[in-house]
Amino acid sequence: MKILVVEDEKKVARFLKLGLEAEDHQVDNAYDGEAGERMALSGQYDVIVLDIMLPKKNGIEVLRSIRSSGSATPVLILTAKGSLEDKVEGLDKGADDYLVKPFAFAEFIARVRSLGRRIGAEKSTTLKVADLELDTLTRKAKRGGKEIELTNREYALLEYFVRNVNRVLTRTVISEHIWEYNFDTGTNIVEVYVNKLRNKIDSDSEKKLIHTVRGAGYMMKID
Repeated sequence: MKILVVEDEKKVARFLKLGLEAEDHQVDNAYDGEAGERMALSGQYDVIVLDIMLPKKNGIEVLRSIRSSGSATPVLILTAKGSLEDKVEGLDKGADDYLVKPFAFAEFIARVRSLGRRIGAEKSTTLKVADLELDTLTRKAKRGGKEIELTNREYALLEYFVRNVNRVLTRTVISEHIWEYNFDTGTNIVEVYVNKLRNKIDSDSEKKLIHTVRGAGYMMKID
């Protein structure tokens, strides 16, 4: 699964990331509420682990924003606030589970697995945009029934576009999500990979899917 951990205590965030990766999950970290909200709304995560006491925007506000967007991604609240009132508020605002610090890591992993099974039973492994199809289980892509050969990075970029169809994605956002480092304005790696994708999925089709938004970034667009 791909998991987002929104936790401002970097030692805790690193501990959770390493533990989840040891269980063969892919993990991204956000260290404040605003970054966590932006990443959560990208729609690319299977489970979100969310602290409440966060800088810039608290976890309850982030949770409210996630649910207001229509997202049903499972959210596990992980926090030191363990009163009954806090739990009720978190669950009422749309959390799927609530774990109080300090916690046993084995219990944390079990709860994440449970949330993953819940959404996995409901979620199709096929993503479709126009005549483009992605199988997220096999990481294969087809357009018009014809299989497209993609590298791992190309597939990750294509899936990110598909999950954010009709939404402008800046070069910085793409870089942070696909390459997982702070964007260097001196590199053209995003342009290189976008052009590779265009050549593979759009060159033989009359209907173009990947568009440049001048001065802003890129968009996978369908009418």
